[in-house]
Amino acid sequence: MFKAKVYVTTKANVLDPQGAAVQRALHTMGYGAVEDVRIGKYLELTLETSDREQAEADLKKMCEQILSNPVVEDYRYELED
Repeated sequence: MFKAKVYVTTKANVLDPQGAAVQRALHTMGYGAVEDVRIGKYLELTLETSDREQAEADLKKMCEQILSNPVVEDYRYELED
C-alpha cells in the first residue's frame, strides 16, 4: 500500500486571479514582503498495491487525466510506502 501526496498549481505563465487577490489582502494587512501568491490544490490518495512502479504509473495517469489540467496546471507528487 502506498500513500500519494499530489500538489497541483497553476503554471507560472497563467494568470492566477485568486492568488492575486490573496496577495493584495496580505499587503493590506501589512505583509508587504509577499511578492507572489499562487493558489493550488493538495490531494492525498491511498493506493492499494504492492507494486511501486505500477503505483507511480497509475498516479501519473490520474494526474494527467483528472487531477490536473495539463494545459494550465503543473503537478508533482510524493509516493510513500
